Amino acid sequence: MVKLNENIRILRKRLSLTQDQFAQRLGIKRSLVGAYEEGRAEPRLELLQKMAELFSISVDLLIGKDYSSSSSELTIETNYARGKEVLVVTVDADDKQNIEFVPHKAAAGYLNGYADTEYVKELPHFSLPNLKQGTYRAFEISGDSMLPLMPGTIVIGEYVEDLRSVKSGKTYVLITQREGIVYKRVFNYLDENGNLFLVSDNRHYAPYQLSASEVIEVWAAKAYISVQFPDVADKQDVSVEQLAGVVLDLQKEILQLKSKK
Repeated sequence: MVKLNENIRILRKRLSLTQDQFAQRLGIKRSLVGAYEEGRAEPRLELLQKMAELFSISVDLLIGKDYSSSSSELTIETNYARGKEVLVVTVDADDKQNIEFVPHKAAAGYLNGYADTEYVKELPHFSLPNLKQGTYRAFEISGDSMLPLMPGTIVIGEYVEDLRSVKSGKTYVLITQREGIVYKRVFNYLDENGNLFLVSDNRHYAPYQLSASEVIEVWAAKAYISVQFPDVADKQDVSVEQLAGVVLDLQKEILQLKSKK
């Protein structure tokens, strides 16, 4: 027999939301969430519809499917400035989100399969301690544009729901339509054209702009795994402020070129 209270609790945990965060999303008191999950009360239809929308499922599935026996995957709908995107994640036996790993050899396939439930379920996955609640994914980087991080380093990123929350000077893994998976330091100077500026820590690579419309997913770098320790002697002594100056100079050059047209 399907128990609505258990479904609510399981699906909330799969979104990595606390009872308080869940209550805020629904516009209700946290105590009500506790009552619903413990089976002491049942939400009205209007609230069930809000829950189902948050879980990206139908009300029928919320009240009729037994999620406690599902090995399950979960789709999360998020809104970028350019429209809706669907994020698929997997969970373990304790209903905690896995960290799916996208190796370099799977990078091309990820561009086609990132929203495919079966594809995401087949990716290697693992968990790490000491990460706060959230949705994480791991990507193997290639090339030397982000030295001292070496090729083959695995960067673990936390999912960013809105491009407007990208913080200038921080590093991100971006899934893009034309360039695929890139790991760069991003400067969020979104103008009327919706452009980001991507900068490599290796100064041999020139910064460039990227249209926000080309971005599929954004993952804020939170940790990395590598079997090679960075060589301090090889580290380039470049501050974020200096990189910001490079980006501003690039912006000026772009504006000058546009004015000459």
